[in-house]
Amino acid sequence: MPFKHLNRRQILGSAVAGTASLALPSIVRAQAASAHVVVVGGGFGGATAARYLRQFAPQLQVTLVEPAARFYTCPFSNLYLAGLRSWDSIGHGYDGLRKAGVTVVQASAEAVDAAARSVKLSNGQTLRYDRLVLSPGVDMRWNALEGYDEAAAQLAPHAWKAGPQTQLLKKQLEAMPDGGRFVMVIPANPFRCPPGPYERAAMVAHYFKQHKPKSKILLLDDKDAFSKQGLFIQGWKALYGDMIEWVKQSDDGKVVRVDAKNLEVETAFGTKHKADVLNVIPPQKAGAIADRAGVTDASGWVPIKAESFESKQVPHVYVLGDATIAAPMPKSGFAANTQGKVAAAAIAAELTGQPLPTAAYANTCYSLIGRDYGISVAGVYRAQEGKLIEVAGSGGVSPMDGNTTFRKAEADYGADWYRAISADIWGG
Repeated sequence: MPFKHLNRRQILGSAVAGTASLALPSIVRAQAASAHVVVVGGGFGGATAARYLRQFAPQLQVTLVEPAARFYTCPFSNLYLAGLRSWDSIGHGYDGLRKAGVTVVQASAEAVDAAARSVKLSNGQTLRYDRLVLSPGVDMRWNALEGYDEAAAQLAPHAWKAGPQTQLLKKQLEAMPDGGRFVMVIPANPFRCPPGPYERAAMVAHYFKQHKPKSKILLLDDKDAFSKQGLFIQGWKALYGDMIEWVKQSDDGKVVRVDAKNLEVETAFGTKHKADVLNVIPPQKAGAIADRAGVTDASGWVPIKAESFESKQVPHVYVLGDATIAAPMPKSGFAANTQGKVAAAAIAAELTGQPLPTAAYANTCYSLIGRDYGISVAGVYRAQEGKLIEVAGSGGVSPMDGNTTFRKAEADYGADWYRAISADIWGG
């Protein structure tokens, strides 16, 4: 069925709950042993896995290790930059997981001993596990761009982990004079949330149009193509005219050097660009605990088994979300959510002596270009011969010929999606 004819509310409902309906009544009824599953990371993947482990096998002991009391989502953080969302609206606590029977430990995972099956925490505690789930997100590859390190990020924020960096970027945008220039540096694939930089450009443009209409946006990209490209460019033009300029890699968009102190970048061809606000999104890798656990390969990402998201390199360790090598699945919050459900079902089955359930994965990614202008991409995936493949005809992108009513509906569906998935993961 062509994607433009799909009922979006059906997609929303089935995708949030779809992989949850892995039909495991035998697992739920099974008498699970007093096994202990430790989950590291309370974001889209880890919190989902913790919740659904308790649902699929209630006798399991499940401990979630997360240093933050509240998790702030990268999805919808661009709307905060635009002034369309409050900061509190994208933060989520863990009381809902506690009510579901998950033990939540507010600490960082410092080291993993795979032989001893133990995790050392920043509070001095050591947790033994029967199965370990890592959902560590991403870390920045500091100095992969010459001159861009952690200190530089305090002057030219990446804002690619929702938190203080996002708030810093918003303050810089608010302080920028009308007529100034916002420059964004965009990395080559793979990186967290492929459509994210282009939605951010639109949301910054929305803010500028309201408050600083003489300002300009320059996107310097280390790629020649990007997710939902035609739809983004169409929307930028319709809503913001010539405010946004995108420079692809082959047209000298690749940045090789950053001077954060002077808010200047240099491209591969030697062109220098000066900014009033500089947003550098650097190359990325799996979060540090994945490397310490021995599950990363030479790429810096984590190879996984397509059927369960168990590490290919370390037994009894499962890895979810942005840290993994899971193409053609994108590095998105929705993808991590469905991966968390499949991994939870696989772990519950293994620990209760049940057959491994058939893995099914989904992704829907909504992007906002204006307050009432949304676009989306969706896909369904399955494991085949040890690899993830996209199910033919299962998804696609919004139609280029969508009218204003359609775009408004997509914007509304995106808000519905966020409410639904937040409740599914962190809600009580």
